[in-house]
Amino acid sequence: MSLRLYLFIMSAMTAVCAYVFGYIIFTVDPETTNGVGWFLFYSSLFLSIAGAAAIFGFVIRFVIFRHEFIINTVKTAFRQSFFFAGFMAAVLFLLSRNLLSWLNLIILIIGLSALEFFLLSYNKNKLIDNSLNGENNNF
Repeated sequence: MSLRLYLFIMSAMTAVCAYVFGYIIFTVDPETTNGVGWFLFYSSLFLSIAGAAAIFGFVIRFVIFRHEFIINTVKTAFRQSFFFAGFMAAVLFLLSRNLLSWLNLIILIIGLSALEFFLLSYNKNKLIDNSLNGENNNF
């Protein structure tokens, strides 16, 4: 897949998710909805934030880190956009249930940071193991 096609598909799907999110906001009554309404609300919110953050993160990384491979930039932006979208959805969910506190926020940030550091170290170890075994596949 070319970079242009990736950006086009990602932009189109993000626009669709944002439209669905807006439609849900204007049609679903939060006081009378069941679990399906809440699931649709948070999943469309998550996907629209993840798509927008992935595109924005890729563009910023592409401008700043021109010497990096594009596939690594796309993978990093995509992974971190899912963490950011999950963080935002979790914060809004906790806020809607009156469970958001500084302690919950700090635990959420530490948990997502630990997951990011784990994935970074796992990818680095995987790359080192592949180079020691003579494999050239970095994807």
